[in-house]
Formats: sequence, C-alpha cells, structure tokens
Amino acid sequence: MGRSRRTLPEELLLLALDPATGTTAQPQSLDLGLAGAQLVELALAGRIAPDGDRIAVVVPRPTGDPTLDSALELLRRRGAPVRAVHWIGGPRLGLRQTYLSHLERCGMVHAVAGQMCGVLPTTRYQATDTEISREIRARLDSAIRTGVPPDPRTAALAALAHAVGLGKHLYPGNEGRSSRSRLRDLIRHDPMGGLVAHAVMDVQNGVAAQPRRSSAPAGRQAPGGRGAPEPARGVPAQPHRGSMARAAAH
Repeated sequence: MGRSRRTLPEELLLLALDPATGTTAQPQSLDLGLAGAQLVELALAGRIAPDGDRIAVVVPRPTGDPTLDSALELLRRRGAPVRAVHWIGGPRLGLRQTYLSHLERCGMVHAVAGQMCGVLPTTRYQATDTEISREIRARLDSAIRTGVPPDPRTAALAALAHAVGLGKHLYPGNEGRSSRSRLRDLIRHDPMGGLVAHAVMDVQNGVAAQPRRSSAPAGRQAPGGRGAPEPARGVPAQPHRGSMARAAAH
C-alpha cells in the first residue's frame, strides 16, 4: 500500500484531535475505533472480507504499512474467521500512541510536553497542517449536507466517527443535532464500515458475548453479499476500562 493516501486510522485520529487543546476527543472509545478502522482499511486493500459477523483473511500479502500488516498477521494466525466484536474488544495496548507517533514522524502533528497539576508529565499533539484535517472534515460535511451517497472510505469514516461518539465533538450543541443524525445514518452506505461500527458499539455496550443475528448462516455468506447493516443505535456508553487499550497520550 502506498503512502500517498492516509489510512482510515490516521484520518479518524485527526478528526478526534482537538486543535485548541491538543487532546483527543473520546479517548477511550477511540482506541476501539482505531482497531476497527484497521479492519476497514485492510478490507479496502482487499486483504480481508466480512463473512457474516466475522472477518476472514482472503489475501495475506502485506500491504506495506507496518501497523496494518501487524494486524493482518495476527488475523492470519487465527487460522479461521474471527468475530469482529472479539477482535475489536481484544487488547490493543498503545495503538493510539502508535498512530500519534506515526503522525508526528510524518509531520502532520507535533508533540508538546506539559504537566498535569504541575506534577504529572503529559504530552499533547498539535496539528501542523490544519488543511489536512479540514479536508477530512469537508468530506464528512459534504456527505451530510448534500445527501449524495459517499464513497466507501468516507462512509466508513462516518460510521466509525459515530461509533466512537465523535458526533458531539464534530457537530456540537442543538444546532448540530441534525448533522449528528445524518452522520449516524451514513453507517448504512458501507457494509464493512457498518459491521465494524456496530462491533465497536457492541464492545462499548458490553454485549460482545452475544452473536449478532444474521439472516444467513455464518461462514456461508459471500464477502460481498452481506445485507445493509441495521439502523445505527444511539451514541454508545463509555467502554469498560478493562476491555480497551491504554495509551500514553491524552
């Protein structure tokens, strides 16, 4: 995979980064969202495909992105399709910090050292090229305001943004209510994005142990044959602390 295009985990992280404070909105659920964004990116690259509510590796060839390839290899080692909700709910220690460090190396953010309560060391990240973040945001805004079905990448980004609770960060207050509703509705435009977004919300809501109902038996549905995801639920509750990756950045 070339580096001319930003990956979905990178775009999701840039969307969550507050330009005023240098912190990430919804940091706990964002960890789950980044794991889900990796799955969507691998699907867009043709390496994995949905199989009912599971994820199957169809082409184990590396993408060229070290972080994505690490996830792909872990999926390959499972030997059988894995439920998306189990994958996303698994330990992802330091995933957010990994992507923040990557964005810093690429020159898209820079780290600012500080202290919390005058004692505890903290690191905040400021965007160095706000044009990139504006371009990402403009894609979501266009999909929301025009009603034109977005491309799969933008649809998946919208689904993930809703799933991790970024709606109120991107479209705050009463004036943003209709935009938040439309952001939620974009979840139906990409089957893989919808599958992953629902898995992220299921993990947060503590229902990962129960399989999602499907009209076709698991393992028999063709990768492209999954029906449209069910309507998205409301913004999920915060995840249990024990089921998420912890990152050093705030």
